[in-house]
Amino acid sequence: MVDFKNDERLNTLNHSCAHVMAQAIKRLYPDAKFWVGPVVKEGFYYDVDLGDVTVNDEILEAIEKEMKKCCKEGKKIIRREMSKSEALEFFKDDMYKLDLINDLEDGNITVYQQGEFTDLCRGPHVDNTKLCKNFKLIKYSGVYWKGDSNNHVLQRIYGVCFPTAGELEEHLKLLEEAKERDHRKIGKEMGIFMSDDLVGRGLPMFLPNGYIIWQILENYIREKERKLGYKHVMTPCVGNVNLYKTSGHWDHYKENMFPAMEIEGESFVLRPMNCPHHMMIYASRMHSYKDLPVRIAEIAHDFRYEPSGTLKGIERARHFCQNDSHLFVTPDQIESEFKSVVDLIFDVYKDFNITDFRCVLSLRDPEDKVKYYDDDEMWDKAENALRRVLSDIGIEYTEEIGEAAFYGPKLDVNVKPAIGNEYTLSTCQLDFCLPMRFDLKYIDRDGNKQTPVVLHRAVLGSLDRFIAYILEETKGNLPLWLAPVQAVILPVKNEDDEINAYAKELYDYLYENRIRVELDDRGEKLGYRIREAQMAKIPYLIVLGKNEAGDRTVSYRLHGSQDSTTVSMEAFLDMLKEEIRTKKVSSCV
Repeated sequence: MVDFKNDERLNTLNHSCAHVMAQAIKRLYPDAKFWVGPVVKEGFYYDVDLGDVTVNDEILEAIEKEMKKCCKEGKKIIRREMSKSEALEFFKDDMYKLDLINDLEDGNITVYQQGEFTDLCRGPHVDNTKLCKNFKLIKYSGVYWKGDSNNHVLQRIYGVCFPTAGELEEHLKLLEEAKERDHRKIGKEMGIFMSDDLVGRGLPMFLPNGYIIWQILENYIREKERKLGYKHVMTPCVGNVNLYKTSGHWDHYKENMFPAMEIEGESFVLRPMNCPHHMMIYASRMHSYKDLPVRIAEIAHDFRYEPSGTLKGIERARHFCQNDSHLFVTPDQIESEFKSVVDLIFDVYKDFNITDFRCVLSLRDPEDKVKYYDDDEMWDKAENALRRVLSDIGIEYTEEIGEAAFYGPKLDVNVKPAIGNEYTLSTCQLDFCLPMRFDLKYIDRDGNKQTPVVLHRAVLGSLDRFIAYILEETKGNLPLWLAPVQAVILPVKNEDDEINAYAKELYDYLYENRIRVELDDRGEKLGYRIREAQMAKIPYLIVLGKNEAGDRTVSYRLHGSQDSTTVSMEAFLDMLKEEIRTKKVSSCV
C-alpha cells in the first residue's frame, strides 16, 4: 500500500487536497470550523466542527462535488506570513485556530490562501487547486477534540489524492481488495468473533467457529513446544502492583496498563504481560546448572490499555492471548536456545505458508535512554550478544534503533500482510535485566550462585492477531486442517428417507473419524443451502442424492468450484486425512 506520509510528492499533494476539502466544506457549511488536517499514511484527513450536522454518505458526496468545482477553478495557492498578533486577530472567531496559534512561539506564522479560503498551515503546498483534481473521499468518523473524551465530538473526514487518475484508480482497487480481506468483515461473515460496546471496546468475544480455530492453534503450538521440552503453566490474569514495580514495568510501561484496583489495602492490576509471573515460578525453588535451560510456557490472557482510535478487531485489542514463553538459560546456552527459537518460528511459518517476512534486530536508542532500564554495560553486553548469535546462526536482519523492550534488545519477525503495513508477528528478546531485578539464581558446576539469562519469546505472537493475519492472508479460505467446519453434508431432498438415512450415516462416519462435519438437512432449497455453505467458506460441500445413497458414495465440490467429484466414503475420508496431515494450503485464496 502507498505510504502518503513518507512520500514527499504525495505528502504535499494530499496536504493541499485537505485544504481543498476544507474550502468545499466552508462553502457548503459557512459556520464550519476546522481543527487539524494532517497527511497520514493512508492519505489525509481534516477534523471539522459542523455543529449539529453529522456526516453521512450523502453529505460526503456533496463535499466531493463541491471539491471538484474548487479544483476546476484552479485557484493559485498563495503562501502568506503573519505575526502572531496578526494571526490571532485574523482567526479571532475560530476557537480551534486560536488554540493552535497560542501554542506557537512568537514570530512569523504562515497561512495559505486559495480564492476566498485561508487556512493556518506550515505548508508546503502545490501551486494551484487544479493539481488536486484526482481525489476521493474515503470514510468519515466522529472523534473527540484533541482525543479527550471530555471534549465535544468533531467530524473526521478522510481522503486520498494522486497526481494522475490512473494512480487514483489503482489505489481505489487496492482499497477495495483491502476491504474484502479485512478480518473484521471476514470474521463477521464466518462467525469468528464479535464485539459489543456494552461488553467494552477492544474486548472481542470469540464465537463457536472462532473458538475452534483458537483451540486448533493452541493445541498445535503446545504440541510443538512440548516436543522441545517446554513446560506449560497457568498463572493469574492479575498481579500485585509490587510485582510490576519489581520487574520495572510499573515505571516503564504504566501508561499502557489498566488502572490499579484497590482491594483490602493492596493494589492489583490486570497483567499486561506474563514475564513477572514466570520469574516468580522460576524463583520458587533453587536450580542447578544441570536444570537449565528451564522453558516455561503459557497461553496467557493479557490486558493492555490501547487508545480507542488504535483498536482494530482482534488485530489490536485491549484483551488478547499470548503464545508466551520464558527460557532461563546459562550464558553459554544463549546461542543454542536462541537458534532453537528461530528454528521453531520458521518451522511454524512453513506450516502456515508464511513467506513474506523480514527479521529486525530492535535496539535501544542511545540518544533517548529514559524509557529503558538504566544500565549501559548491560545494554552493550545484551546487544552485542544478540548480534553475535544472529551472525553465528546466519540470520539476515536489519537493525532498528529505539524499538527494543525496556529491559533488553530483541529479534522481531515482521510479516508483510496482503493489506496494510507490516507488523511484528513473532519475537525473541534477550534479557539480562529482569533476572537481576528478581534476584534469580542457579548453582553453577563450582557450587557458586549465578544469575541466569532469560529469553522472552512468542512464536504465534498473540493468538488473536495471528488469527486476524491468517484470515486476511487467506480471505477466510482457511486450509482444511484449520477450518472450523471442514465439510457440510447437503441432502438433495430432505424429505427422502433413503437419502436422509445415508446422510446421517455419512455424518456419523466422518464425525467418528474426527472430521469437523455438519449436516444441513433444513427444509430450505438446495441452492440456498449451497450458497450459505459457500459464504461460510466451508472447504468441502457434499451433495447427496439418490445415486449417492444407492451406491454409498460421496459427491463433493471444493469451495469456490462448480465441479463435482464422486468417490467412495473410504476414499473421501482418506483424502481429507491426507490433506489435514500435510497441512495443504487452500487453492481458493
